[in-house]
Amino acid sequence: MAGEPVRLALVVGEFNYDVTRIMLEKALSHARFLGAEVRYVYMVPGVYDAPYAVAQLVARDDVDAVAVIGAVIQGETKHDEVVAHQAARKMMDLGVESGKPVSLGVIGPGASRMQALERAEEYARRAVEAAIKMARRSRAAREARYLGETVRIE
Repeated sequence: MAGEPVRLALVVGEFNYDVTRIMLEKALSHARFLGAEVRYVYMVPGVYDAPYAVAQLVARDDVDAVAVIGAVIQGETKHDEVVAHQAARKMMDLGVESGKPVSLGVIGPGASRMQALERAEEYARRAVEAAIKMARRSRAAREARYLGETVRIE
């Protein structure tokens, strides 16, 4: 089990697809680079819809972790804040409840389109890295045994 690749799922918001397309490409290439296997790419209309997809994916036996990528661009109202905060909170809850890591690679709220484009690759890369690290550490924690000395999980 310890040597097996992490089985990753990606949830990708279609809203602001000029940004999220770049994020998806980076997420896929970075997952390959890190030795993970991307089993599913679940496209959702927007970040607000992501928790629904995350709930389905964390329930699967063939998924170890989920990375969510999207862009919530600031508009003329505070709608971006509502969307980003509520979605992030629910995705965190789903990760804790399922016992599977759910990482958040969502740009915003408060980002302009230009800022989102500038941050797209970094956010995607960091979300994939976090999901993979946490899946590996979760696996290590399950397999760890205390034998009289502190067990370090990293």
